[in-house]
Amino acid sequence: EIDEYSYIFENKIVLVGDTWEVTHDKFNTPVGPVYGVEIIADTINTLLNGAPLRPASMAIESIATFALLYILSEQSQLTSAADSAESNRMLGLAYQGQGQLDAAFDKYRRCPREESTFELVYNLGLDYERKRQFNKAQTTYELIAETDPKFRDIEKRIKRCEAMEDAVLLGGSTTQGLLGGTILNEDGSVEKPMLGRYQVEKELGQGAMGIVYLGTDPKINRSVAIKTMALSNEFDASELDEVKARFFREAESAGRLNHAGIVGIYDAGDESDLAYIAMELLKGYDLDAHIKADQLLPLAQVLRIGIECAEALDYAHQQKVVHRDIKPSNIMYDPDTGSVKITDFGIARITDSSKTRTGTVLGTPNYMSPEQCMGKKVDGRADLFSLGVVLYQLCSGALPFKGESMATLMYAIVNDPPIDIKTVNPDIPPTVRKVIHNAIGKKPDKRYQSGKKLAAHLRVCLERLEPQTGEVDEP
Repeated sequence: EIDEYSYIFENKIVLVGDTWEVTHDKFNTPVGPVYGVEIIADTINTLLNGAPLRPASMAIESIATFALLYILSEQSQLTSAADSAESNRMLGLAYQGQGQLDAAFDKYRRCPREESTFELVYNLGLDYERKRQFNKAQTTYELIAETDPKFRDIEKRIKRCEAMEDAVLLGGSTTQGLLGGTILNEDGSVEKPMLGRYQVEKELGQGAMGIVYLGTDPKINRSVAIKTMALSNEFDASELDEVKARFFREAESAGRLNHAGIVGIYDAGDESDLAYIAMELLKGYDLDAHIKADQLLPLAQVLRIGIECAEALDYAHQQKVVHRDIKPSNIMYDPDTGSVKITDFGIARITDSSKTRTGTVLGTPNYMSPEQCMGKKVDGRADLFSLGVVLYQLCSGALPFKGESMATLMYAIVNDPPIDIKTVNPDIPPTVRKVIHNAIGKKPDKRYQSGKKLAAHLRVCLERLEPQTGEVDEP
């Protein structure tokens, strides 16, 4: 019966009216007495067919006109509502594709509560999960559950979001970290979590203030290293806005550096107070592997490393960028090519003001210049002092200053002369000894004034070393 009615009335305007003469009067027309609903039907039919119409009386004309306008208005509203729903869907998809998930959710909420909308909202919830914004993902799933609580697997997802919101500490020391946002789909497939536009693949290591991950930029299929900093764990809530602004300024300054000896920075961002820097993925390892006496590199290779680092620092200093934290772990070494790259430009200035390190020094002050230990303003010569300490250690397996505690070590850096490297490594050439001790002079004015000058002197040392050792100038 329903199918029959659908066939009869489909795509037609249906008027419902009483035609019982006991309760409704007839109107006189040129064709005879008719009921009001018949007049309205005839009027609409005439107008739709493009013919002129002049009813028998003004009353009838008014009734017909009002009825026609009402019907057309209802049709217009239905068409407008459909157009509006489609516009919201398209805008939502556009926002979602750009990563503006909150704006997308706002558009989807305005769409009709039907299965096609639920599919969009469900996929949006998955995107929130990939970004570890589990509270927002839960909100999207609950929107679906209000109408269809059995839709796909939203019951499980709501429970998972509740648990993950409580359990995962963003970017902190938790073993899950970002990988806690990995999604297991209904078909058993796995989707990796996202940070900004990057897909997080695996953990590479632990940094000073967060975890370093291997990531992929899916748009260009480029592998990157993603260094994270959990700002909310390191700074008070009242400082977060200022710290974020400083973080992006430092990242911007570091991102402008374009030198073969400096790691390239591609992008920087923050999500839920987790700041991140996407940078060039490097081969090899840091120089911490070669600072012990039984793991030292050949002296010629150490000098080449020193030359490359000094030239990279000279370039950065010309761009008014000071590193502030030169140490072996911030110098990456590729044993296959012998090349090095300095990492973490700009990070030291952020970490210096961390609430967890107020009144302390990040790590140990072994490589800090005297002016840094005293809290004075620093320039590029502080970086050259730190590089001098690194070269001292790479050549001898020891440090030029010693102390039983951090306080006594810092006192020694500021006040005591460095331990003569020749007492640690008697085979060190006099020219190399002189260059290293000049680099770690107490007063900035007595040190090398530029990385270019330090690199030039190291190159002279290398040229004098090779005829004696028979080493060739190859990595």
